[in-house]
Amino acid sequence: MFKKNSKHLQSDLFGFYNTLPKAMQKKVLQSEEYHFYKIIFSTIDESIFSAVYSDQKSRPNSPINAMVASLLLMNRRTWTYDELFKNIQFHLLVKIALGLDQISDVPFCVATLFNFQNRLHRHFIETGENLLERVFDQLTEDQIKKLKLKTDIQRTDSFAALSNIRNYSRLQLLIEMIIRIYRVLSDKDQQRFIDQFRAYTNKTSGQYIYSLKSEDVTHEMKKVGQLYAWIDQTLYPLYKEFQIFQTFQLVFTEHFTVVDQKIEIKPPDQLKSDSVQSPDDLDAAYRKKNNKSGKGQSVNIVETADPSNPIQLLTDVAVNPLNKDDNRVLHKRLDRLKEKNPALAELHHDAAYGSADNDLRCEQLDIATIQTAVRGNQSAVPIVIEQVSESDYVVKCPLQTVQSLKARKRFKVSFDLLVCEQCEYQGKCPALVMKNYRVYYFTHDIYLSKKRQRVIETLPPERQKLRSNVEATINEFVCKMPKRKLKVRGAFKTAVFAYSVAMSVNFGRIFRLIQANPVKYLRILTTFVKIVKEQMGLIFSLLPNPIKKLLDYVSFQFVNVPVFK
Repeated sequence: MFKKNSKHLQSDLFGFYNTLPKAMQKKVLQSEEYHFYKIIFSTIDESIFSAVYSDQKSRPNSPINAMVASLLLMNRRTWTYDELFKNIQFHLLVKIALGLDQISDVPFCVATLFNFQNRLHRHFIETGENLLERVFDQLTEDQIKKLKLKTDIQRTDSFAALSNIRNYSRLQLLIEMIIRIYRVLSDKDQQRFIDQFRAYTNKTSGQYIYSLKSEDVTHEMKKVGQLYAWIDQTLYPLYKEFQIFQTFQLVFTEHFTVVDQKIEIKPPDQLKSDSVQSPDDLDAAYRKKNNKSGKGQSVNIVETADPSNPIQLLTDVAVNPLNKDDNRVLHKRLDRLKEKNPALAELHHDAAYGSADNDLRCEQLDIATIQTAVRGNQSAVPIVIEQVSESDYVVKCPLQTVQSLKARKRFKVSFDLLVCEQCEYQGKCPALVMKNYRVYYFTHDIYLSKKRQRVIETLPPERQKLRSNVEATINEFVCKMPKRKLKVRGAFKTAVFAYSVAMSVNFGRIFRLIQANPVKYLRILTTFVKIVKEQMGLIFSLLPNPIKKLLDYVSFQFVNVPVFK
């Protein structure tokens, strides 16, 4: 049964905080953990998670804001689960961050936190909705409003979140699957089918392939293919409910095909980059970029970039397979970006995000895309294309301006060859040399691409380099990934990491802003006791000592508690 955690709203007069000397209490109220409690923990909307709990009367859930905040702290401090619970049990400031009053208070156990994440995962599979993304959106929207940040200018970039899996060769992956299949068989079936698996059960997959000679690999692949066909016909119907057999089916169809009732190995060029890379992470995809290969997920981030903002906050996070191009990721997120940030009018990105589809959609959403580089080879000749009407263009080169003509599938312009011979760029010109003309062909997509590349030239110099600072934000994620690999596997757990770090990054920036501007961003509340003592001094002197102590406590809270407004 879903129940909100409101216990932290009423502090315990006899809690451990109140036993501290006032000097230490003051330090607590200035700590990062206390601000985390005020800015993150206290503002999490727990009703977002009501869908993953029963609506019938039953045992209530553990504090959701405590579990979400713990995930944020764990990823912010790069703790393991053991380190997280050790700090929850024994670190007083961590208890402050989670709204705990008593030293003995522990809001949940390890199993409860794992079960909570499993509930979120099941909800994601069933509905496609990541509830942590909703928390991120809710907190960010609230923070942007309170800080009055402008969201009209934003920037985006992505990074590879590599999965912590073993790099299998093709043959090693196939043999690893055989070994794992044998492990899940019943004792009776292991004895019954020992002859089929005997060659692979006494070694690891790595040891097995290391003992092979290069000329034996092709024969071994055929042998493995025959065993896979036998497993598919004999064992799969008996064990199809097991996860490893479901993975086996994927691997079998990806690597083998049936030709004339014979098992044939698919050539390497028929293997897709999103094929199974490891039985431990079915979501990991393969990508090779800049001569570096990787397996895992891609995390795309968007943050505000208006120079007038005191700080910039992350506004969007998206996790996708590593083999998905940035321009496709952006195209999928554009509507969502505009929905969350209606004022968005200028988006800075690198060349990987540019595409004709994105140009058209951004034009419909009234978003100017600012591309800071050119993808691929850049033309050495400055050719400018301007659209006059839906089917008419004017093309300018250094010496000529020509009206376009409609070709069969493209547009073309014909430059005077005599004029071209006087041009310093004639040896590098992309226009084709004909008998009397130089002909340049282009499409509407090329026009949009060149238009996008020129937009940055219209901006003031101080706004032409706004995108570069997003690299520092990327580093705030990457620095928590040893050797650029996550400590977790799978798309959902990658998303948990990404949203947790994103909320943590935003909190860190707000906390540093508060520390740098205590007068502007920390309002000191009017002290209640001062009013009582000044306006009602006689009445105050007649109050019993316990009431006086209570009022002193309240006054100390009001005077010293910084309010995030």
